[in-house]
Amino acid sequence: MPDAEFEGTVVPGLRADFYRRTDGDRIASVGRYSYRGRPVLMAWGYVDEKHCRQHSVHDPAAGWSPVADGCPDVRFTDGFEVRAPDGEWLRA
Repeated sequence: MPDAEFEGTVVPGLRADFYRRTDGDRIASVGRYSYRGRPVLMAWGYVDEKHCRQHSVHDPAAGWSPVADGCPDVRFTDGFEVRAPDGEWLRA
């Protein structure tokens, strides 16, 4: 999905790819997000849950962060930023 929506806001240049599979009587889902071709984050859980169960943020210098609970913090300024588990805002 190009120009994807994140937490209710359409973000030009944000691409979201969703993968789903049956897990018992539920459907597990993972979303892989990239911004202008660069990996930004992955978030996963179950489709019947309102928010992400867990996520991981991609830092171009350090790679994928450890898994963190819940949805990542994101903000939209003149671009797309996501907060790494250490609290640093990473500009996509």
